[in-house]
Amino acid sequence: MEGNNEKLALKLLIDKSSNKVLFGEGGKDVVDFIFSLLSLPLGAVTKLLAKDSMVGSIGKVYQSLCELNETYILSNEKKSSLLNPQLACTSNANTNFLLSPATHEDKRFYMCSNTDHHYDYGNCCAYVCEVKGVTCLCCNNKMNKEAQFLYPKSDGSAVANCSEGKGYVKGVVTYSVMDDLTVAPMSTISSITLLDKFQIKDLGSLEEKTVSVGFEEVIK
Repeated sequence: MEGNNEKLALKLLIDKSSNKVLFGEGGKDVVDFIFSLLSLPLGAVTKLLAKDSMVGSIGKVYQSLCELNETYILSNEKKSSLLNPQLACTSNANTNFLLSPATHEDKRFYMCSNTDHHYDYGNCCAYVCEVKGVTCLCCNNKMNKEAQFLYPKSDGSAVANCSEGKGYVKGVVTYSVMDDLTVAPMSTISSITLLDKFQIKDLGSLEEKTVSVGFEEVIK
């Protein structure tokens, strides 16, 4: 799978005396990406990994499905849904650039056009589909009216438009990123605490370097 050309800026604090990266500092985009790794379907992770990097038998499962003749598959669509899984249709779906753009576009759903009228077509509202123009099971009319997707909120309610913005965290601060991907909000006090943790006595030995993180860097 080829990723896109999107790059994230990550600021590194390096101890020159030991040539060691102490920690990284990233903005909302970096942290949104890290947290979005939790939403990746297993099939997508398996496809992204190099063959020799696959852990356990999951790589064998993926390869078996790839090589299985279409004679034994119910439909190519079902096979593709496993080999090229999509992220759920949410406001956060575009925070992970490991998936190609086509795999995380918001889906469109359609309902019967008779729901626009004041006739007794109540049962028509019970059905939605992903393909425009499908025949309604209730009235045989075309399902070509686009349904409005509601974005879930943490309190259990929903909104028609995601006014909170995309992603997972707020952009009001920067965040520290450790080599084990531990993430925490940055502050003056937390920075001092981290320097003390690494037993840094000479601040002159510290160097700041900004690096770009993209598809190739992430999958290595």
